[in-house]
Amino acid sequence: MTFVRTVLGDVAPDSLGITYSHEHLVIDGGRPVLLEPEFDLGDVDAMAAEVAGATALGLRTVIDAMPCDAGRNVGKLAELSRRTGMNIVAPTGLHHDRYYGPAHWSHRLSEADLAELFTLDITDGIDANDYSGPVVARTTYRAGVIKVAGSDGGPSPRDARVMIAAAEAHRRTGAPILTHCEHGTGALEQIQLLGDHGVAPGHIALSHVDKVVDRGYHRELLSTGAFAEYDGAFRWGDAPNGTVQCILWMAEDGLADQVLLGSDAARRRYYRVYGGEPGLDYLLGGFTTLLAEAGVTAETRHRSFVTNPARAFAFAPRSA
Repeated sequence: MTFVRTVLGDVAPDSLGITYSHEHLVIDGGRPVLLEPEFDLGDVDAMAAEVAGATALGLRTVIDAMPCDAGRNVGKLAELSRRTGMNIVAPTGLHHDRYYGPAHWSHRLSEADLAELFTLDITDGIDANDYSGPVVARTTYRAGVIKVAGSDGGPSPRDARVMIAAAEAHRRTGAPILTHCEHGTGALEQIQLLGDHGVAPGHIALSHVDKVVDRGYHRELLSTGAFAEYDGAFRWGDAPNGTVQCILWMAEDGLADQVLLGSDAARRRYYRVYGGEPGLDYLLGGFTTLLAEAGVTAETRHRSFVTNPARAFAFAPRSA
């Protein structure tokens, strides 16, 4: 029987309800915050207040996307889940090299070693120290998704090492894979690389691809069976909303079953509790209204928010 692994335990996929498929609820220090103080999202009280506005509109589950040693704090994610009643899926994996630096341990470990770390986060529990020091203290909170990043145009050699390790962890555990596509590019190359190492496209969700407003690109991507995670909804300014356009195209092309939605709000200026906008409630508020006005049906919206995430983030049967 398949399941989704949340930070507080395994749940049935059909119990997820409305799901945001790529968020950053907690970024608690680390190199990302040193590079950009706006990334500091370590205040659980503040985030609980922010989450309340979205849960009032029906939000029930969030896929968090900050992986190992980049501000991940699984204890705070668990606390936030308990306080809000919202399902949170915690990640393992590695982000872009820029969030670690040239002396980081990820440069020295083999693919096999990385795969073992990712696997143990999923099977045994995430390290309370977030792999930031010589001592590993595993918590009871387990990862439910493997987050990895690709570079502009496709995986770099460093990206490839991490993705190969992620593929091995997927084969061992069945955990789904969520990727970062730099500027929305390189998705097809990521599918190819992961596929070459045993990951079926239906267990891959590719983030940020709505930055490339190209119908043929999206049709080819979704036709593989992989999921496209669109998170540019509030980022278009005065330009035509490319996220809406991509959703409309994929619905017309019969590929709405492969679309996921998130907001990727990784900075304080995106959250109302810090005086920013549009707030975590935007996807279920203003953007849903925008979709309806553009002709995106309630059925298509339900797929993107509910039925598609339930498939995308369910564990596959183990193959090794």
